[in-house]
Amino acid sequence: MSPQDHRITLLGKPGCHLCDDARAVIERVATELGVPWEERDITASEEDYAKYWEMIPVTLVDGVQHDFWRVDENRLRAALRS
Repeated sequence: MSPQDHRITLLGKPGCHLCDDARAVIERVATELGVPWEERDITASEEDYAKYWEMIPVTLVDGVQHDFWRVDENRLRAALRS
């Protein structure tokens, strides 16, 4: 599987400084590897809010939780290359 076959999702909310940090890491890695990514606001979904509100930012790779609170750039890059 090539990096481009993956998808990253960042779950966060407005005004979250850790989400801003996570976004910067995800943008950098996604651009470098050509991986599509999206961002979801947990306040727009009762289900997302109930599940993730204490863990944001949460990073999903292919819909599976990869990280929360902080995004480790090297760990994310490795997961996308596997």
